[in-house]
Amino acid sequence: MPDQQDLREQLVACARRMQASGINQGTSGNLSVRIPGGMLITPSSLPYEQMQPGDLVALDLSGKPLLSPEPGRPQRRPSSEWRLHADVLASRPEVQAVLHCHSIHATALACHGRDIPPFHYMTAVAGGYDIRCAPYATFGTQALSDGVVAALEGRLACLMAQHGQVAVGPTLDRALALAVEVETLARIYLQALALGEPPLLSSEQMEQVRHQFRTVLYGVASAAAS
Repeated sequence: MPDQQDLREQLVACARRMQASGINQGTSGNLSVRIPGGMLITPSSLPYEQMQPGDLVALDLSGKPLLSPEPGRPQRRPSSEWRLHADVLASRPEVQAVLHCHSIHATALACHGRDIPPFHYMTAVAGGYDIRCAPYATFGTQALSDGVVAALEGRLACLMAQHGQVAVGPTLDRALALAVEVETLARIYLQALALGEPPLLSSEQMEQVRHQFRTVLYGVASAAAS
């Protein structure tokens, strides 16, 4: 694992790329990366273009600060979604980074509580046959975190009803790339729905795609499908 200063710089750079990619707006969304004893997470209500490595908040997975504030530097408040990040990292030891954003098309589907079904082979990029939508719960609550952890079981991404999306990965770059792909799939699905419900690929076809991902094309981590 890179040292913490390097991780801080990577996290800030990834947050700015997330914003520049168009999958997030304003000060919404949040990112975290695993460190020994806990995680680094983006602070609350700080514009990403103003964010510096020292602004990131180090917490253990129960939400307690890991570091004392630097003299003369105020302690930033962690993102209001810190619990979601902590619970995902605690439940998925293979995951190193968690990204949450309010991408437009994925959020539009989530506002209807819709999963993304296997209408396109790239749905398998999230680790299974579909991309689930977690039920609605108030932001920052244990109920929201529990719903997201369940929706991510055997998956690398999920939607959040009336809220946004979450993507996880072995690195910040992989989590960001997946979030962009989920947003692209959501946009294609919405456009396909204009012609009616699109036909879906079968479980056998999707399993062949996942096999290709694992062995040939994308190196996507294996995840149990259900």
